[in-house]
This record gives sequence, structure tokens and C-alpha cells, in this order.
Amino acid sequence: MPDLAAPLIEWYRENARDLPWRRAGFGAWGTLVSEFMLQQTPVNRVIPLLEAWLERWPTPADLAAAPPADAVRHWANLGYPRRALWLHRAAVEIRDRHDGVVPRDVDDLLALTGIGDYTARAVAVFAYGDRHPVVDTNTRRVLARAVGGRSQPGPAARRDLAEMTAILPASIPDAAVVNAAAMELGALVCTARAPRCEACPLSDRCAWRAAGYPDTGDTRVKQARYEGSDRQARGAVLRVLRDAPTHDAASAEVVPDWPDLIQRDRAIDSLVADGLIEAVDGRLRLPR
Repeated sequence: MPDLAAPLIEWYRENARDLPWRRAGFGAWGTLVSEFMLQQTPVNRVIPLLEAWLERWPTPADLAAAPPADAVRHWANLGYPRRALWLHRAAVEIRDRHDGVVPRDVDDLLALTGIGDYTARAVAVFAYGDRHPVVDTNTRRVLARAVGGRSQPGPAARRDLAEMTAILPASIPDAAVVNAAAMELGALVCTARAPRCEACPLSDRCAWRAAGYPDTGDTRVKQARYEGSDRQARGAVLRVLRDAPTHDAASAEVVPDWPDLIQRDRAIDSLVADGLIEAVDGRLRLPR
């Protein structure tokens, strides 16, 4: 395998964006919150809400002491609001199991609600400086092209962790930089639809470029359209309850003009099932 670490490190040091979670002293709790928020959400939407969140709840114990409804309400327009409940539950678990300190061990992190392979390793690497492979969607695309010669990555697989491990340098600090650099390269240069290969530090050793940029197909699961979806209906219901002065409303008054009332009712039922809202005596409310 060609050396990808050295050019990635050099490129990253010159081109990395100044993001809050990359600044010295940001802390493990801030890193964990940022990783929850960044799942399927653009950076520019996350930054202002992240800063407000950490100002309100600067430690896991602070969030754990708040009602779950506050977490859902302050999640605002980030989407996928189950993440807010998961983060609240994780905060409770950190308080109760780890004396209020975000754990460092990957297995301990994986045992927290809402945390998978990527987030656990991201916290261990970027907050605590340990050496692990950190693989997100952008990293997988860089690996697929530079190492595998494919135009797009396939479905997420454990193989990605092995491929990332293979390019990490032995130096622990340099390994952390390579993890961050691969993600940054995928976000800024090696993008899904319009890669800027002329600006890529790996262009002289990229297997996909050497093969003539073949279209090897895209087998990733496509996200369903948002407009008219159950996701949109769920968001509309939650928005009504977040904006209500007491965060509750009569069931019949929640988006009564929704075009498909069967879909609206299905959205309400699914929100109740997920624990994001509660149905009590003909009224809906955020969880307490």
C-alpha cells in the first residue's frame, strides 16, 4: 500500500478548517456532543447549536439533571431528534457509571446509548489522543478511491477499519492527524459528486485515478426524499410541541391542516413509540 499518511498530514496542516472541536482544550464532553450533532447534519448548522448546548449544559451531569424534554427542545432544527434523547441517556449513564467523566475506553464508550464504532473511536482519538482508526462517510470515500480504486464506497463494513488502520503511522499524534485529515479531505476535496482531483494531495498515488476514474457503481443505501415523508410529518409535530409555551397541545390541534392526516397520526404514533413525545389524556407533550 502506498504511503498516504505523509501527504495527508502535510495537506491537513495547511488546509484544515478552524472548527470548535479541533481547538485545544475543547474537552471530551464537547467532542461527544459535537459527534452526536454531526451525524447526518452539515457543519454550518451544528456550530451555533453546539455552542449554545455546551453553554447550557457544560458537563454530562448538567444535561443528566435536565428533563429529556429540554434536550429535545434545544435540539431545534438539527433533525433526527432521537439523537437528543440518546445524548441525554448517555449523559445519565456517564454520570451514573463513570462519575460524570466521559470514558476513554472504546468498549466503555460503545456501551453508552447512541454510540457506535465511529463515535466511540472519534472520542478516544480526538479527545484523549489514543490511536484507533476513525472512519466516517468521508473517510470511506477516500479509502475506496485511493486504496480500492472504486468511485464510491460500498455499504459500511468492518473492512474499512482495517484499511484505515493500515495507513495510520506508528506515531500516536500523527495517527490522530491522519484520521482527521482523511475526513477533511473527503469533505472538502474528494467529494461524492465533484471531486477536485487536481487539488488532492493523494492524486499521484490514488488507485482510482491510476485506473482512469472508472465508474464502479454506487451500492450505498439512498436516503428517502424528505418532502412529503413521514420524517417531515414527525418534524412538524415536534415543532408544534417545541414552540408551545408549555410544550404540550391537544392532539387534535397538532398540525390539523397536514395534507395526509393518516400520515400525521402515524408520525405521532411513531414519536410516542420512540419516546420523543408522550400522549396523556388527549394531549401530546414533550417527555418529562
